[in-house]
Amino acid sequence: MKGKYMAYVGSYSYTGKAKGITVFDVDVEKGQFQYRCEMEVDNSSYVIASNDGKTLYSIADEGVVAFRILENGSLARLNSASIRGMRGCHLCTDAEDKYVFVSGYHDGKTTVLSLNPDGSVGSIVDSVFDKGYGSVAERNFRPHVTCTRRTPDGKYVMSVDNGIDQVRIYRFTEKEQKLKQVDAIRCELESAPKHFRFSADGRFIYLIYELKTKIDVFSYKTGERAPVIEKIQTISTTSTENPGVMTAACAMRLSWDQKYLYCSNAGENTVSVFSRDEETGLLTRLCCLPVSGEYPKDIAVFPDSRHIVSVNHESGTLTFFSVDYEKGLMVMSGRSIPVNEPNCCAIVKIR
Repeated sequence: MKGKYMAYVGSYSYTGKAKGITVFDVDVEKGQFQYRCEMEVDNSSYVIASNDGKTLYSIADEGVVAFRILENGSLARLNSASIRGMRGCHLCTDAEDKYVFVSGYHDGKTTVLSLNPDGSVGSIVDSVFDKGYGSVAERNFRPHVTCTRRTPDGKYVMSVDNGIDQVRIYRFTEKEQKLKQVDAIRCELESAPKHFRFSADGRFIYLIYELKTKIDVFSYKTGERAPVIEKIQTISTTSTENPGVMTAACAMRLSWDQKYLYCSNAGENTVSVFSRDEETGLLTRLCCLPVSGEYPKDIAVFPDSRHIVSVNHESGTLTFFSVDYEKGLMVMSGRSIPVNEPNCCAIVKIR
């Protein structure tokens, strides 16, 4: 946790109250942010940093925007690239920062773009539109791609379709650079899978369901034609097993040390904290407590894994908590910070 860290918060800017990305200095010891500046981006709905920590990427109306992260933590715009479709909702780079994967909620599209050596966004490598119909006419009646990541072994790309209750699995090689579907995880009807994350060792997948408000834990092994994926646990994200239709699971993060997992729940407006067995991959819920804000659309974990920030979209606030894992408690660690319509937060080590 030693070093200098910055936080970058993406916000909608169409109301004119936010410019797009708000930049904060991070006080790791106190678990707080200090305002630095803002950068103009049209409706920054998701931000991520490259794995080398040198570049920040943002979803924007124009596609994907790349920023150089300067030595002092401020941002300098590199370029932008179109995804030739409706605006995306989620971004992820691969481990070597060769590609950025864009998920399209509105058009059900998965897009792969190349990344240049300087971190700028290159051209579209391949794209796939999902086809099919969901089970709920009012909510998920057509494809909505919400999360796409390359598998840690580098052989496959997994893409979550929130609308048709599937996780599509594609083979993706450096030679062909084409998404070729080889398998799928077919989820429960009306469950609405939303996001997934791999453990750092690549052995486990954690998949969160927006409408079912559950987390499925899967074991993962590399296969010849397709990966071998087996469900080993299902656990609720909320304080009750049946929270009702007004609650939706939103975001999920792993701690920097991989020992804990966190997820946020809108409607109930809570964050659940789980301990994670690093050998078996299984989760044990420690607590599920209020975030003192409305619609916790994202969570960010501080590098000490002892503090978290809840990104509360509806109330327009960032709320900060220290986590006592032994007692199963979250305690506010300072005053909330107002940010207009925040969507996500990336905490990045800059030196």
